[in-house]
Amino acid sequence: MGVQDKELLVKRLLEEDEDFRDIYKTHKEYDARISRIEKKPFLSPSDSAEKSRLKKLKLALKDEMEQVLARHV
Repeated sequence: MGVQDKELLVKRLLEEDEDFRDIYKTHKEYDARISRIEKKPFLSPSDSAEKSRLKKLKLALKDEMEQVLARHV
């Protein structure tokens, strides 16, 4: 599947599949939270732990999105 095909499938699933849309939205929220943490000039131990936790959760959601995409190919 080419990049353009994948983008079209993602767009379609965002419109048609509520579960996929929820996963995608949460993935984007985690990404934004990670970005906010990374913008801090100094990360406390709790910031570092939260960043690591969010990255793991974000990766799990990415895997879940990839599984949904694979089912629709």
